[in-house]
Amino acid sequence: MVRKKEKKRETMTEKERLMKEKIERREADWIPKTELGRKVRNGEINSIQEAIDSKLPLLEPRITDLLLPDLQEKVIEFKKTAKVRRAGRQFSFRGSVLIGDGKEFVGMGTAKDKEKWPAIKKATNKAKLSLVRVRKGCGSWECTCGMPHSIPFQVKGKCASVRITLKPAPKGVGLVAGDNIKQVLEFVGIKDVWSETRGSTATKLNFVRATIDALSKTTGMKASEEMMKKARA
Repeated sequence: MVRKKEKKRETMTEKERLMKEKIERREADWIPKTELGRKVRNGEINSIQEAIDSKLPLLEPRITDLLLPDLQEKVIEFKKTAKVRRAGRQFSFRGSVLIGDGKEFVGMGTAKDKEKWPAIKKATNKAKLSLVRVRKGCGSWECTCGMPHSIPFQVKGKCASVRITLKPAPKGVGLVAGDNIKQVLEFVGIKDVWSETRGSTATKLNFVRATIDALSKTTGMKASEEMMKKARA
């Protein structure tokens, strides 16, 4: 019985490996289908910031791969789900992936599939299409180092019942936040921050989405000249 189980596991691993190679071959033969993709392929756009400033929709994950080659990826949640039908329960996999360049961009995606690897790959592609730019700075009145180790001002984010407030912290404090969102802050290079949360923070995905929503407001919020100096610090 043990040998049969081991053989079955090896077969499943081989199947996942072949699926992964098939997806990688498909990506290697990338032909852009959008105007932004063609501009990136022709060398007219050479950075992700230029792509954002162009106001063209980001619809192809391969664009993010070319403009941000040093992206970090982490599977933050992976579950087996079931849907009840007349014939019985139909099982599938749901994966959630967090990506970031370690400097100023972060994104998260969630997707489902009947197989494990395609579910993770779909989630990664969704994350690459939902990147958020984060502005860093030294916004704490207790710190005058002028280094971009924290956020420039206080921001708030929400998702479902979760509410989070991120506050600038002086250098050396570290990430005073829940374990579920420390990875989000590290993926954009934030080293010091205070946080205050309310709601069902045990729901991991909502907690992460609320944090990304708060970080997105560092660039979307109108800032005074004093705050802009802290952000440029």
